[in-house]
Amino acid sequence: MANELTERQAFLILNALPNIGPITLNRLLAELGGDPRAVLAADRKRLEAVKGVGAVIASTLVNWSAQFDLAREEDRMAKSGADFITTRDEAYPKLLREIHDPPIGLYRRGGYDLGQRCVAIIGSRRTTLYGQATARKLAIELAQVGFCIVSGLARGIDTAAHEGALAAGGKTAAVVGTGIDIIYPPENLGLYRKIEAEGAVLSEFPFGRRADRQSFAMRNRIVAGMSEAVIVVESDVDGGAMITARFAGEQGRLLFAVPGRIDQSTSAGCHQLIRDGATLLTSVDDLLSELSYLDGLRPSPIPQKGSEVAAGVPPNLNPEEARVYECFRGGAIITPDALGTQTGLSSAQISATLMMLELKRLIAKRTDGAYEAQ
Repeated sequence: MANELTERQAFLILNALPNIGPITLNRLLAELGGDPRAVLAADRKRLEAVKGVGAVIASTLVNWSAQFDLAREEDRMAKSGADFITTRDEAYPKLLREIHDPPIGLYRRGGYDLGQRCVAIIGSRRTTLYGQATARKLAIELAQVGFCIVSGLARGIDTAAHEGALAAGGKTAAVVGTGIDIIYPPENLGLYRKIEAEGAVLSEFPFGRRADRQSFAMRNRIVAGMSEAVIVVESDVDGGAMITARFAGEQGRLLFAVPGRIDQSTSAGCHQLIRDGATLLTSVDDLLSELSYLDGLRPSPIPQKGSEVAAGVPPNLNPEEARVYECFRGGAIITPDALGTQTGLSSAQISATLMMLELKRLIAKRTDGAYEAQ
């Protein structure tokens, strides 16, 4: 029967079977040639020869049809507009493949293919107005320069981060700790639908899976794993965001924490992260500078100063970026105020455009606050 399945169906079955973690699933696939159908077709003896697979897991795999109703799951997916992306698909988050326990597949609602670079913004469910405003502002500014904002659709900071990305007209991905058919918290139904329309909702859990402590921790490793950087805005020392921060450290992701008031418990976790080595973040510039620094570690030719400008405007710029970039022709060093005067753009437009040009490594910010071409 396993041989009659498509590869995607076999991935879907393996992902949904109980009591088999992602590490074991990935090991099974590696041992049996990478084909999920081979895993489902293997006999008990072959399965138990794989490290970490005992009699219980082997029995679950051999009797998979009694554990999982494939037809019902596919019907639910069709009715809800969900699809299932596997590690073989282009739409699967590229960075997520690199962690030691990636999910073998993700349910997805929404057509966004997760092609943009991702930054996670996370924090407490019990938050302050300061925290909400900060998360929203960071999400707006990062979305404006082309990042997809990743968070967990929870109350508080997560909600503010998703809303900020949507307000900027950017992309956002919500990773949920339930089946993709369950809206939690229920008051975020409207936000869920907006994210589905403009971005993507993701889950590694089958339909009907309710939230528990384990599912939220598993969700948190995905939030960190698919992101280049993780920003913690507010968190208690025992908050769920601290788990995501730990995953970020283990996965080699950039970790930032926003400082807060010393008398607020919601900032205690951020202050602890900063003491432990997380980068203090007060603006989007802190993140862009760190990314530029890391990119600078990669070998590349050193261009002659001003040569890119003299050669003309790069073809991948929008009209506002091209107008601002033209001002640097001949190696000019210009302040944001002067750029506003020369281009007629508002200060908000200038700020967003400068960040985008920095991200594309066409200009650099000087210590005196002015900018010059790289």
